[in-house]
Amino acid sequence: MVLGQSALDSRLVWITVPDDAISKVAARLAKRQDWRDQFAFHSSGALTSDVLSPLRDKGAGVASVHPGMTFVNKSAPSMAGVPFGVEGDPGALRLAKRMVAELGGTAITIRKENKVLYHAFDTFASPMLIGLMATLHQVGEAAGIPQSRVRMMAGPLLRRTLENYLEHGAASALSGALIRGDVATIRRHLEALKATPHARAAYIALARIVVKELPVENRAQLERALK
Repeated sequence: MVLGQSALDSRLVWITVPDDAISKVAARLAKRQDWRDQFAFHSSGALTSDVLSPLRDKGAGVASVHPGMTFVNKSAPSMAGVPFGVEGDPGALRLAKRMVAELGGTAITIRKENKVLYHAFDTFASPMLIGLMATLHQVGEAAGIPQSRVRMMAGPLLRRTLENYLEHGAASALSGALIRGDVATIRRHLEALKATPHARAAYIALARIVVKELPVENRAQLERALK
């Protein structure tokens, strides 16, 4: 990133660089001008507003303003209904909440000490979910499903499952062999998944969470099968 030396003609600067670059950008910006009566935001989900302390020290009100949305190539999602995790100085927070509302989003105040867990929460909701989809694809191919048809075959089940979760919660959305306590079927899955070791490890890790956290039959037997 190349930053000039002239003063910025704006009351708000919103820094949208990768996390590791935010502190460097803030330090360079702090040297450019007097920041009294101005504001600076960053969009990191994991870092707090303190990473902008060079600007705060020069008089700026600072905040972290993170959209809970995924951004990928060939996609321009609407911000309508999107939750934004916000944290920072009181004046900067008031401005952030007003801007989020104008975008159609919802500002959710996150305590500074919880920022990393908040970002981990969002990571489970998107990148980790895509990791699970990549594993699903691997198992589908191992099962002989043509690569071109894996998403088509998984789509209706995925959509209904996600809709069930969003409408009713995890416990009510659970179905299949685990909730029935079908230990023999789980053992057969584990045997067959030896052909895809990474997928087998993911299956065991996720199944253990299901057995521990959600209502299932034959919990003790399932726990033994998953050791």
